[in-house]
Amino acid sequence: MVEEQAAVRPSWDAYFLTIADAVGQRSTCLRRSVGAVLVRDRRILVTGFNGAVRGQAHCLDVGCDMQDGHCVRAVHAEMNAVVQAALHGVSTAGATLYCTSQPCHNCTKVLLNAGVDAVVYRDAYDDPRALAMWAAAGVAPRRLAPDGATP
Repeated sequence: MVEEQAAVRPSWDAYFLTIADAVGQRSTCLRRSVGAVLVRDRRILVTGFNGAVRGQAHCLDVGCDMQDGHCVRAVHAEMNAVVQAALHGVSTAGATLYCTSQPCHNCTKVLLNAGVDAVVYRDAYDDPRALAMWAAAGVAPRRLAPDGATP
């Protein structure tokens, strides 16, 4: 019986991506729901989801503010996670980001400056500038499919 349970136990990467998916369910952007979890030593530091700036109208209530195919009302999940860490005095140095979507170049800049040194994501997001920044920092973001396999 113990062996059967161990066979279905998710990897740490799959576990934290499942949590990121749950966090993303709190998103208030109509265009895209994204969840992010910052982890160090297999411990969750903070979470974030995409949504409006604190105290301002949510996309759910007033619609998205679209520019060039992107909602500019919402703060990205990754940035919100870093902001939560700053608000609560949690160091993100050496953390791993688990995110439902590959970070864009703006989030990548923030994450690198926050000391995040590993990224695991589920959904691809075509942003060559972000990939170039990660490469220059010596970080290779890893994509993990919903079933826990590396595509």
